[in-house]
Amino acid sequence: MNIKQKITDYSIRHYKLVAVVMVAVTLALGALIPLIKVDTDPENMLSADEPVRVFHSQNKKRFTLSDIVVVGVVNNKDPNGVFNTSSLARIYELTEFAKTLRWTDEDDPNQQVGVIEVDLLAPSLVDHIGQGGPGVVTFEWLMKEPPATQAQADEIKNKAMSNPLLKGTIVSEDGKAICLYLPLTSKDLSHRVYKALNAEIAKYAGDEEYHITGLPVAEDTFGVEMFIQMAISAPLAMVVIFILMLVFFRKLVLVVSPMIVAMVSVISTMGLLIGFGYPVHIMSSMIPIFLMPISVVDSVHILSEFFDRYTKSKGRRETIIEVMDSLFTPMLYTSLTSAAGFFSLALTPIPPVQVFGVFVGLGIMVAWVVTVTFVPAYVMMIRDRSLENFGLEAQHGEKQTWLTRLLHGAGRLTYSKAKAILVVFLVIIAIAIYGITRIEINDNPVKWFSKGHPIRRADIELNKHFGGTYMAYLALDPNETKTDYYEYIDTLRRRVVEKGTELKAEFPEAPSVTSEIEKLLLEQAPGEGGKTELLETIVKAVGEKEASAAKAQADVWYEFLDFFELEAEAVKPFKQPEVLRYISKLQDHLAGTGLVGKSNSVADVVKKVYQELIDGRQENYRIPDTSPAVAQCLIQFQSSHNPDDLWHFVTTDYMHANIWLQLTSGDNKDMQKVVAAADEFFRDNPPPIKLNYHWAGLTYINIVWQEKMVWGMLQSFLGSFVIVFIMMAVLFRSVLWGLICMIPLTITIAAIYGIIGLVGKDYDMPVAVLSALTLGMAVDFAIHFLERARVAYAQTGSWAKAAPEMFGEPARAISRNVLVIAIGFLPLLAAPLVPYKTVGIFLCAIMALSGAVTLLVLPAMITLFEKRLFKPAAEPIRPSCNCGFCVVISAASVLLVALNIHQFAIVGWTKLVWVSAAAIPVMALACGVMSRRRVCRLIDENKSQTKSGV
Repeated sequence: MNIKQKITDYSIRHYKLVAVVMVAVTLALGALIPLIKVDTDPENMLSADEPVRVFHSQNKKRFTLSDIVVVGVVNNKDPNGVFNTSSLARIYELTEFAKTLRWTDEDDPNQQVGVIEVDLLAPSLVDHIGQGGPGVVTFEWLMKEPPATQAQADEIKNKAMSNPLLKGTIVSEDGKAICLYLPLTSKDLSHRVYKALNAEIAKYAGDEEYHITGLPVAEDTFGVEMFIQMAISAPLAMVVIFILMLVFFRKLVLVVSPMIVAMVSVISTMGLLIGFGYPVHIMSSMIPIFLMPISVVDSVHILSEFFDRYTKSKGRRETIIEVMDSLFTPMLYTSLTSAAGFFSLALTPIPPVQVFGVFVGLGIMVAWVVTVTFVPAYVMMIRDRSLENFGLEAQHGEKQTWLTRLLHGAGRLTYSKAKAILVVFLVIIAIAIYGITRIEINDNPVKWFSKGHPIRRADIELNKHFGGTYMAYLALDPNETKTDYYEYIDTLRRRVVEKGTELKAEFPEAPSVTSEIEKLLLEQAPGEGGKTELLETIVKAVGEKEASAAKAQADVWYEFLDFFELEAEAVKPFKQPEVLRYISKLQDHLAGTGLVGKSNSVADVVKKVYQELIDGRQENYRIPDTSPAVAQCLIQFQSSHNPDDLWHFVTTDYMHANIWLQLTSGDNKDMQKVVAAADEFFRDNPPPIKLNYHWAGLTYINIVWQEKMVWGMLQSFLGSFVIVFIMMAVLFRSVLWGLICMIPLTITIAAIYGIIGLVGKDYDMPVAVLSALTLGMAVDFAIHFLERARVAYAQTGSWAKAAPEMFGEPARAISRNVLVIAIGFLPLLAAPLVPYKTVGIFLCAIMALSGAVTLLVLPAMITLFEKRLFKPAAEPIRPSCNCGFCVVISAASVLLVALNIHQFAIVGWTKLVWVSAAAIPVMALACGVMSRRRVCRLIDENKSQTKSGV
């Protein structure tokens, strides 16, 4: 008795124990599910030590930046837009309410979390910068209180429109809308703020429309709705699958078993995931959706064959033994290949995708174990009278249903028109390749919602009126090398000597003081702060000397102190007029892309203050010509009601600057265009001083993880493709048969991604992950078909006789699987979340295509290459050996190859070592494939001799 027979026999004899153990394990793992932790932050698609995440956090801290909820108020009915007394009164009221959105921190009762009032942007909380006379700038609240008359409302509008810092950011240029920007202590509070705002807005009457959006809101709200959708869509899909199986097999008691297998697999897998401490991310929330079709597939194969083979005379026991003997090995290999497809996702550099892949792979193997143990046990629990009038024989043979007629017609077609079928599919592949070249890689968390969702509608509406609701930040830093530092020291020494020479006529002690300063300069080693740190040290030292020196030298030290203080201000890069003009020019260049609707920087602050400082005329909205004039503008701004707003754009030492960009689109492809435009500008326009630039912000982070996802998915898919091919070569003991088995997978993936390119669907996260599902499903059908085809050929002696048999029960089993899964998951199309729609439609397409290719292309190829595939042999073809030895060897070899591929992906200088290590299991596998027949024959001969008493 071999391994598969032992498993089946044990499950049949101890069916109650099998059921009890399964229930106990499922309940134990299910008990872990209430410990669930949710993580819907796409930022966590990257590891915590990813450089872009580290810099993003540093940039937020350096410039006191926060994640922002955008609240827009639009009035398209009033001729004055939102600038009427009632609209402005409601906006004022909503702002006051937003200030109250703070709660006690659960982790620290002494702290509060929520909206950061001091940084909140609203008409009542920002300044109007005006002129109080020649050389005088005034700062007054834009809307200290709601206007009582239309004239006052018009005055507020005129003041807002006169300030480029506000126009396009807080007020729309058409006067129809106003935006409030609510900074949060933590973006995971976004949905809580979103709900509170909606509850408050529901109390308001009037013509205004209220819209709430922003990436933090979209991401956090998606997390909440994702679980609601998972609780609705997954059970609904299972109900449809259950009804379809009931239609096919007409026995309620029998079709319950696949539902139990699916439920046990999902509960166990999610319990394991949560039990190991992993949070449920956007990706892992889809584990049930992916597991259900895979879990059901093997059960449907068993039920289909059980239905065709069952007779009253054989009974349940003998029939299920026959079925499991026939399907055990194909089911094992289909499970291993499906698991390999998902395990390969562990090769991607994205942690949530790695977790998703590993646990779906584990879930698939859990489903296989439950299928091969529980399903036979469950069959034994069914009473004989419950199976009356069940089976093909009881229904007087094969009924001529629409499905059987379609399959028989397809069988005849694949034999008589084999060449034509292959030509058609070659044309399809050619078109698909063209479609693949048109694929656009893109994602946008806001587009995870359907167009009718309030967040999506808000995104569309507000981006029509304002500079953009998607935030990105471009940080600028001086790029100072050691060479630059020492060159500056030499220049400074020369200037000190010149200064000493000037002072010598008035102060005889100047030469000795000059010598001391030169010595002091030479002692300074370059530090992290560069020139600024150097001058701070010198100023401090010179000040101490001035305070302690005798009268004769004190005056000289005082003159040098003044010299170094002025120099310290002059070297601050973001107080230099030429640097600020360069920033302004960069902003104009980015605005010219049409993707950046608005940007703000320290240059804009300086230009606005300088305009009002001179005469308020438009021609003076510019950068002043000297550093002292720039400094004066910045000092003037410090007199405003919100002086700390300046530090969002520049650090207090003026050594680092930040440009706040507002994009009208959150599509990753558009952010990439903005990044490319910045690269082009820096390449074609060298800055006046050496500058480094780095990107930050959620919109930018999204393009980084997308790029890693795309290449990671490609790498993992190619690796799993190779692994699956090796497994097929082992299963069929033939490289040629292994290649043929991969054809449905290749055509299905090419066609699916070709369609994606042709219809213009973005290649986003759900689409990328579906490649792993395609691999599992397409190979599943191919294995079952080819395995049964080899058996049928061995029994009949020719494909002409075997083909009609293949388009009986084997084709029906595949067709039932296709119909059950494809139709079963169509309810996902009604989901309000786009990723669920994507999974639903592509699951349907994958099943339909892989089933069609398996039933049309494979038999057509067998027809054309029959002599090549079925060579005359001294013994009948065996689809698989009767021992578990080869399964263990092949699975172990595949695992080793997979591990080495993973290491090969990480390699640096160790590449040669890992290539050598990878060669060992590959060579062992090759030897195993070549000698497999000999090993199996020896084992079988040994069994025969034992039975004969030899």
